[in-house]
Amino acid sequence: MLTLHDEQLKELANRVLAIEAEAVSQLSARIDDRFVQACRLMLDCQGRIVVIGIGKPGHIGGKIAATLASTGTPAFFVHPAEASHGDMGMITARDVVLALSNSGETDELLTLLPLMKRLGAPLIALTGNPGSTLAHAADVHIDVSVPQEACPLGLAPTSSTTATLAMGDALAVALLEARGFTAEDFARSHPGGRLGRRLLLLIDDVMHVGEQMPCSAPKDLLKDALLEMSRKGLGTTVVIDPAHQVLGVFTDGDLRRVLDRQVDVHSARVAEVMTRQCKTIASGTLAAEALRMMQQYKINALPVLNSAGKLVGVLNMHDLLRAGVI
Repeated sequence: MLTLHDEQLKELANRVLAIEAEAVSQLSARIDDRFVQACRLMLDCQGRIVVIGIGKPGHIGGKIAATLASTGTPAFFVHPAEASHGDMGMITARDVVLALSNSGETDELLTLLPLMKRLGAPLIALTGNPGSTLAHAADVHIDVSVPQEACPLGLAPTSSTTATLAMGDALAVALLEARGFTAEDFARSHPGGRLGRRLLLLIDDVMHVGEQMPCSAPKDLLKDALLEMSRKGLGTTVVIDPAHQVLGVFTDGDLRRVLDRQVDVHSARVAEVMTRQCKTIASGTLAAEALRMMQQYKINALPVLNSAGKLVGVLNMHDLLRAGVI
């Protein structure tokens, strides 16, 4: 086994990055009318974008299909070998086929060409050979050829797959912008991710309601309010009138200030020591907005009010933490 020094390893890595960066940079000259035509075909598609490829381009195709699907362009990947054994039935005339092949002469793809032509599904090809069979058969061909592979043997697909992936990203993002795809739309495709939780989760989904809400009446003794805070474990109790209108809150911070003033917790009423001008938030608000308020005002809990201004819930910073909003 050949032993390389540390600097040699770094030099080889930098060489690979330089070659692949050059390959991607050369794609800018190929963003032309054919690229626009490919975008138009995909925008007008009434079905799905069906991405096909085998070997390393197949792996890239899976990622391109996933990127399209998550950014507003419904897409899925079909393995061409499987398509020859039944999965061709997954493709309809309403779809657009995006075929990937560096050589443009991949047997498994060429076998499918007559079937796709008979089906009538538009074909977009990304190849490294504009003179190839696949390029000529396509309705639109986009050239993703590279000067050289980053592999020193010139054999392993490296620069070519990077260029194909970059062009796939260019198509996906162009379509995203053309569709007016928003962060909220992205979140709907990623409900399990942090962005999805931040953009879709409402405070109603995580707030404490009913018996879980720490509530006190203004005439309650401070010691009873402290017991209510302890039982509910939210570091606060909301002081409300009989109509459930919020009069104020009493928090852990208020307790420290009360102790500093040596107030008798056994005789004082909670209304005497509560924070009257407290922050509240409306039911139906995004959890991310509640987090922003808490961070801005340096508070750990918020009373939640309905449209009539009545208390319907209490939200705590830990609720947002558990929900993954933070």
